[in-house]
Amino acid sequence: MRAWAAGLIVLFISEYVQVTYYYETFASVDRLESFGGRLLLVHLPNAVCVALTAWIAGRLHREPFRDSMPRHLAAVFGVPLFAEVVTIVMHLGRASLEGFLMSCVVVVVGAVTGYAVDRLQEGER
Repeated sequence: MRAWAAGLIVLFISEYVQVTYYYETFASVDRLESFGGRLLLVHLPNAVCVALTAWIAGRLHREPFRDSMPRHLAAVFGVPLFAEVVTIVMHLGRASLEGFLMSCVVVVVGAVTGYAVDRLQEGER
């Protein structure tokens, strides 16, 4: 539960900072028309937020539960997957196919990256 709570807090804060400061500063209708613009201004920052969320959740998942692979994977991937389900439900019928697919890719890439960083740090111990 602690890992999920920390993951939710990190996700909310990082997404808030992204939307409030990064997106409001750099995004414009012209920049978001191209796929490259959407990738740079929306999808990559979202992947960073998800990676940070998964990494923090993994770091705060405590012993002895870290040693159980299914429990650790649930701790790391729980919040990103929950957030993706909420996003899909909220945008059901309104999102484009590209938006839906990129949202799924962002969650997978971000969560796997966060998990990989967690595992790398675990190996350094």
